[in-house]
Amino acid sequence: MRNAKTLEYGFSNEEFEIRLKRAQELLYENKLDALLITIPSNIRYFTGIDTNFWESPTRPWFLVVPLSGRPIAIIPEIGEKLFSKTFLKDIYTWPSPNFNGDDISPLKSLLESLPSRFGAIGAELGKEMSIRMPVLDFGLLQNNFKFDIVDGASLIWALRTVKTFNEIKKIEKVAQIVGEVFDVLPTFISVDDSERDVAKKLKKEILIRGADNIPYLPVVSGKGGVSQIIGNPTHKLISSGDFLFIDTGATFDGYFCDFDRNFAIGQASDELKRTNEILWHATEEGIKNLVPGAMTKDIWKKINKKIEDFGFMVKGEGRYGHGVGLQLTEPPSISSFDNSIIQENMVLAIEPSIEYKPGKIIVHEENIFVSKDGPVLLTKRAPKELPLIS
Repeated sequence: MRNAKTLEYGFSNEEFEIRLKRAQELLYENKLDALLITIPSNIRYFTGIDTNFWESPTRPWFLVVPLSGRPIAIIPEIGEKLFSKTFLKDIYTWPSPNFNGDDISPLKSLLESLPSRFGAIGAELGKEMSIRMPVLDFGLLQNNFKFDIVDGASLIWALRTVKTFNEIKKIEKVAQIVGEVFDVLPTFISVDDSERDVAKKLKKEILIRGADNIPYLPVVSGKGGVSQIIGNPTHKLISSGDFLFIDTGATFDGYFCDFDRNFAIGQASDELKRTNEILWHATEEGIKNLVPGAMTKDIWKKINKKIEDFGFMVKGEGRYGHGVGLQLTEPPSISSFDNSIIQENMVLAIEPSIEYKPGKIIVHEENIFVSKDGPVLLTKRAPKELPLIS
């Protein structure tokens, strides 16, 4: 996998044809006449379309994946030229925003024209999905409609959780870039930098080395530890005795890496060092059990047992990892309540955590590709000993 540095952007039409073929096989198995796609990551999966224009919620965008034939785009006029560069053949447009408020008629007319073999269409209704259209419009679509609209989320995730080789290489590339930056981080940050200063320096280095974007970058510091790991960086200055947590969701060609690194500024207590090493071993336990056929809940149990073997009692039943891909987090969850089966060519984050004293937590996270022979690290493994920044 270590040839990712020369990776090119985009995918071949053949790859999109393979994705479409898999989708249509699952449509038939699930007795669905089509998928209705509205969210950017799913539109991108089927078309390759990438645009920051998704940040504008003004216009709805629709893609229909039928039981047979190529996907059909029903989109605002502003997107026609962009979509015409894809492997799609059928692109229907309408002027949007529509001052009459009717953005649903073009979609409904197209769907009504599809053959009805099973009488049902799958939509993004289920877990970790959403419909990117007004709820009122979705209601209008269902009125006097010849199809039942049912949940298609499990079908979509069945496609997206198993990656192609080219998808895996893109995740590996951005993971390598961020890993290189973490390696040299002690050389470009210093005591009295603020959390925001650290974040800005990190972003600059990550972008210079070839990543496209860094949508997610918590930088959190605190004396002896941190109480939360998701907040944006603040003006707080890092200083001797601080624990520094950095989590990075950076992208290359739309694909995310998602992993964190921990540092001690100047000095660290023996308790903090020991907890960090325990968590390293727990992460190792999760990584080695990411093999085809394993169940996510069983991996969670093994990580949990490793933590408890070191004397920590785990509170609650949160998750110790998740899928990674076109989104920062994707199914499945490495959790006690997830019955997913690990499959070859999944990419996952192993992410155990420990609250080692009230209000103080540590998290370790690595990204792993599941090969037919077992787990392959896409990130450079974090050191067992907590790194010190002088």
